[in-house]
Order: sequence, then structure tokens, then C-alpha cells
Amino acid sequence: MNKQKKVTFRNPWAWIPTLYFAEGLPYVAVMTVSVIMYKRFGLSNTEIALYTSWLYLPWVIKPFWSPFVDILKTKRWWIVSMQLLIGAGLAGVAFTLPTPFYLQASLAFFWLMAFSSATHDIAADGFYMLALDDSQQSFFVGIRSTFYRLASITGQGLLIILAGFLEKSTGRIPFAWSITFFILAGLFLLFFVYHRFVLPYPPADTGKTAFTPREVMTEFGNTFKSFFTKKGIGLAIAFMLLYRLAEAMLIKLASPFLLDSRDVGGLGLSTSEVGITYGTVGVISLTLGGIIGGIVASRQGLKQWLWPMAVAITLPNAAYLLLAIYQPENFIWVNVAVAIEQFGYGFGFTAYMLYLIYFSQGEHKTAHYSICTGFMALGMMLPGMAAGWIQEQLGYESFFRFIMLAIVPTLLLIPFMKVDPDFGRSKKTNG
Repeated sequence: MNKQKKVTFRNPWAWIPTLYFAEGLPYVAVMTVSVIMYKRFGLSNTEIALYTSWLYLPWVIKPFWSPFVDILKTKRWWIVSMQLLIGAGLAGVAFTLPTPFYLQASLAFFWLMAFSSATHDIAADGFYMLALDDSQQSFFVGIRSTFYRLASITGQGLLIILAGFLEKSTGRIPFAWSITFFILAGLFLLFFVYHRFVLPYPPADTGKTAFTPREVMTEFGNTFKSFFTKKGIGLAIAFMLLYRLAEAMLIKLASPFLLDSRDVGGLGLSTSEVGITYGTVGVISLTLGGIIGGIVASRQGLKQWLWPMAVAITLPNAAYLLLAIYQPENFIWVNVAVAIEQFGYGFGFTAYMLYLIYFSQGEHKTAHYSICTGFMALGMMLPGMAAGWIQEQLGYESFFRFIMLAIVPTLLLIPFMKVDPDFGRSKKTNG
């Protein structure tokens, strides 16, 4: 019987969109969908913020096991294996939601799913860098971040709409959310099958030969040492922690702001209206922002666009400030505000992803990229934990003014950032 031929190259459009959509879904399920679900189950905002913020932890600490993903097996093997485990975790959540001990059990499955998802991130990002050259990475960084964010919009939009519909049609909240998570589990089974056959086998994607415990630990130590002795490491870490400061706080309060009643400063939208806004207008705006960001970065390079993209990821948040000030009743204005914010995010996030790739270059690029994303997760976790308390102290309007100031530290750092002017620029542009 003939063995399956191992295709070393496949059109990136065949696997990048699905791979990064699969990377984003479990993250949004853990960090966003769970927030709304637990709210519908009757938990307090304090409990929800505490429990869901701690679920960031696997993404924060994933650098500690990323070297093992780099050393053992191939990135391709880790991708398909983790997609199967994520599907199992989603099914576990679905099974336990109708039970009396749903909170403890679902949190345990969410945490295990987060661990598998973080491992999947390590492998997928490493695979991306091994399977594409520099110019392809620059071009597709906007595409990959767009589909990652599309997964987020799907979770905040379509999944919430589905759960809301099932709540109304069945009158059973636990059953409705259980069915929603069963559907997610089935989707990940499809991802597992698709990527098992479609992902290419890049020649560079080979596990290291160091398999003895001593050799593994030596490689592990060398990986961390080589990262923290990189030139400009202090500025780089500060940039990683601060670039998404405003978004880290906004993402925890955007949906509550839209859902809260007008007498407490919110807009009083229904769950379905929030889902529709993020699932339609948000999708279109995010897609345009991500694609345009990738195109302009591939033409002129990261250095040229670092400052404009840093402004773009925060300045559009002013749309939420205007909503808080005027509290419009017209649903169109809400959609306009979300469109502006999502476009800015899609465009501005491109520079951040490119910088992580740039700083990860070298022998241990997969593990170093994972360390970078660990700092990114920490930069989301810590401000997110404090965001709810800050908002309660300030109110929505002053809170949105506060997050507008969060761009200042990043803008102060940018003049000192050292970036190769040619990095990310298309070879055709370079001539």
C-alpha cells in the first residue's frame, strides 16, 4: 500500500484562514463567550471577572513549555493533536453545563481547553514562520490576524445569537448553552480532519534530535537565555506589554456597556442586538482593516507603519466614548461605532504581530515567538483584571476617557524602537 505523498508546499490560502480561525475560536470561547454564559447563569460580575481573567494564565505561562513543542515532534503534529483535544474540552463543557456542579466542572474544562489552545498557538505560529518566507509572512499577517479576529467575532456574534435563540425557543438556559458548545466541539472535529490532510509538510518542520531529559533541559535553558539576552530586550518587553493596554481594558467592558441599562450609563441593547452588531458590521470592518494593514506593511515595511498603526489600534476607541456621552437610541450609530473600532483594531494589530515575528527571528524562533505572545497575554490579563473595578469607580464615560490615555506609553516608546527598515517589505518593493 502506497504511503501518502507529503506535500512540502501548498497555497497558503488553503490553510492560513482555517488555521487561524481555529486558533481564535477556543480563545474567544474561554475569554468572551464564557463571560456572557456565566452572566446568563446568574453569576455576579465580580465572580465572572475573577474566574475568566485567571483563564488567561495558560497563555501567560505557555513560554515555559514552548521549548518542548519546538524540540519534540513537528509543529504539524502538535497542531492536529491539539485541535482534537480542544474539541474534547468543548464537549466536556457541553456535558457538564446541565449538572449541579457545572461551575467547578466547566471551569476545569475551560482551563484544560485553554492549555491545549495555548499549545496550539505555539505550534501554529511556529508552523507559519517555517512554511512561509519573509515577504509571505508580511503579506499574510493581516490575513491571519483577520481570520483570528473573525473567530472572535463569530464567538461574540453568531454563537451568542445561537445561544440566545435556543434560550428563547427551549426556555432552558443550561440546555441552550450545552447545545452551543456541542456544535463548537463538532466544528473542531472537522478542523482536525481538514488540517490532517491539507497542511503541508515544510522541510524545516522537523523535531530536534535532543530527546534525553538532560538534553531537553539544556535546550530549554538555552532557549530562554538566548531570548533574554537579545539586544533591546527591555524596550521590546515594554512594547509587548503596553501596545494593547487600551484594548485589554476595552474588551472586558465593551459588551457589558452595550448590554447595561441606560440608567447606569449603558446602551440597553439586547443580547441578540450585540451579537448582530459584532457578527455583521464588525466582521466587514475587521476584514478590511486587517487586509489593508497587511498590504501596506508588505509594501513599505514595519518601521514605516509602526507609529500610524499604534495610533490606529487606540484612537478609534473614541467611538465608545461618544456613545457613552450621547447614548444614542438609533441602532445605526452603535453599528458605526463598532465598525470604526473594529477597522482600527484590524489595521493596528498588524504592526504588533509583525513586531513579534521580527523580534523572534533566530535559531529558536518558534519558542521565542511563544515567549513574546506570553508577554502579550500578560499585557491583556493584568489590565483586564483591573478594568471592571476601574469602570465601577469612574463610570462608563470617564472610563472610556481613561483608556484613550492608554496609548501614551506606547507612543513614548516607539521613537526608541530599533526595527530593520526592510523587515516585512515585499522583495518586489525592495527591488
